[in-house]
Amino acid sequence: MSGFHEVRFPLRLALGATGGPVRRTDIVNLSNGREQRNQRWRDSRRSYDAGSGVKSLVDLYAVLEFFEARGGQLYGFRFRDPVDWKSCAPGEAISATDQAIGTGDGETATFQLVKTYADAGGSWTRRIAKPATGSVVVSVDGGSQPAEAWSVDATTGIVTFAPAHVPPVGAVVRAGYEFDVPVRSTPTGSTSTSRISMPGASRPFR
Repeated sequence: MSGFHEVRFPLRLALGATGGPVRRTDIVNLSNGREQRNQRWRDSRRSYDAGSGVKSLVDLYAVLEFFEARGGQLYGFRFRDPVDWKSCAPGEAISATDQAIGTGDGETATFQLVKTYADAGGSWTRRIAKPATGSVVVSVDGGSQPAEAWSVDATTGIVTFAPAHVPPVGAVVRAGYEFDVPVRSTPTGSTSTSRISMPGASRPFR
C-alpha cells in the first residue's frame, strides 16, 4: 500500500474489537492417510472486526469519520490490538530487557524492533514497525540506556545509537515497547461492521 497516515484508530473502539493473527497453510491429504502441509505466508497477518466495539451512535459516527478521513481503503493507519500490544505479556510491565533485537559488532548502530513468540516447540520473530511514541526503552547487556544514547523512528521501528554509544562486539541489545499494527480498512458495505486488516505481513506500509 502506497499511503499511510500516522494516526491511531479510536482506542475505545479498538479495545472492543475482535480478531487477531491469521496464517495461510495448504493441507494436502495423501493416499496413505497422512498430510502434507505447506506454509503459504512467511509471516502471519492480522485481521480485526471493529464493529463489535461500536456501542452507540457516537461510536458509529467516530468510525464513519475515521473511515472518511482515511479515504476508505486509500490510506493505512495504526490500530491497537486489544490483546497483543506490547513487548511483554498483557499483565506484565514493560522492561528494557523484554525482547532481544540484535547483537553488537562494534560498528552497527541501527537495530530493528522485533518481538519473538516462542515455546518448547518452535518460535517466530515479528517485525515491529509502529512503536508507540514515548514507550520504547532500550538496554545493552542488561544495562538500561539513557535517552541521549539512542533514538527510535516511530514510523519504522528502527533504533539508532549515537556514535559514542554503539553497542560493542557481543553485546546483546534488547528493548521494551508498546506498539500498533499497520492496517487498512476492508470493504463490507457498512461502516457499522467495519473490518480492518493487515495486508503487509512482513513489512510496514510505505
